[in-house]
Amino acid sequence: MMQERLVALRSRAKDDLAKAKTLNEIEYVRVHYLGRKGAIKEIMKAIPSLPPEEKSMMGKMANQLKLEISDEVEGAKKRFSPSSDSSTDKTPRLKNNAQDAKGSFDLSLPGKRQPYGHIHPITQTINEIKSIFSKLGFAVEYGPELEQEYYNFDALNVPPDHPSREDFDTFYLDNKLLLRSQTSTVQIRTMKKRRPPIRMIAPGKVYRPDTVDARHASMFHQIEGLLVDEGVSFQDLKYALTSFSKIYFGQDIKMRFRPSFFPFTEPSAEVDISCSICNAKGCRVCSHSGWVEVLGAGMVDPNVFEAVGYDAEKYTGFAFGMGVERLTMLRYGIDDIRLFFENDLRFLSQF
Repeated sequence: MMQERLVALRSRAKDDLAKAKTLNEIEYVRVHYLGRKGAIKEIMKAIPSLPPEEKSMMGKMANQLKLEISDEVEGAKKRFSPSSDSSTDKTPRLKNNAQDAKGSFDLSLPGKRQPYGHIHPITQTINEIKSIFSKLGFAVEYGPELEQEYYNFDALNVPPDHPSREDFDTFYLDNKLLLRSQTSTVQIRTMKKRRPPIRMIAPGKVYRPDTVDARHASMFHQIEGLLVDEGVSFQDLKYALTSFSKIYFGQDIKMRFRPSFFPFTEPSAEVDISCSICNAKGCRVCSHSGWVEVLGAGMVDPNVFEAVGYDAEKYTGFAFGMGVERLTMLRYGIDDIRLFFENDLRFLSQF
């Protein structure tokens, strides 16, 4: 049974960490159990095929196991941390004449220059995107990060059996509350409050229980956009996104729209740009294809209009969504999303 597999996995992970003798061995154990292709991920792939009454329980057990193993890994790393006990430091210290002179302080000495802080690269990207879309006539809207299931799924035409609604893909709390997994929730709240025409973007943090690696994080930033009015077409969507991409990435950038599927848009498309790292010649970042996916978009599904009380015969609209970290990584050639959140000033001071 799956429950027995999870219990056995917990025991093996604990034993492997206890046997690890170096930080490299601990990292190997972490990747083996928590990585994108790790043991827990393989088990979680089988959860959707379980009977409905078992899905939720197994999802919670798998997420709990991920947290427990993560804690065990951090605990194991501490075994190799250098001692910070300074009481044994016997290194002679040079005496400070100013301090020796009864605590006097020489006011003629120049002061120590304090380093200036500056805006985080993620915030810089958000501000730049807001500036670009404001010139295209889009207003900025915000919404709560602690959200209701209705705004995150129901009103966005996400069916009850959609995988994104499972415990292992969303951070659920009690009473049908959750940490929002997309800022599309702000689109619904805006349409509930106002009548068309609407032209807005919604920047903010979103949360998904992904295993943290070079390309994924359990918290990241999104910017969703929405335009609703009479006579809006896919041509308007292409114009808005092409204008944004050429301003943000440069006039020489090329774009392509690929058919895709999203529950809240129909028709839907994935949008790619020519790789700015290798000038579309092919590299590791673009998987040697010359193209990099940057966002998803499409025409708003009539069912979404029905949920907010709009007349789908009268109004049409388009929506789009983009990951801020991904755009920032493409702009600066960054290959690890974790660098944004580690607070390493050697990295952050470059921006």
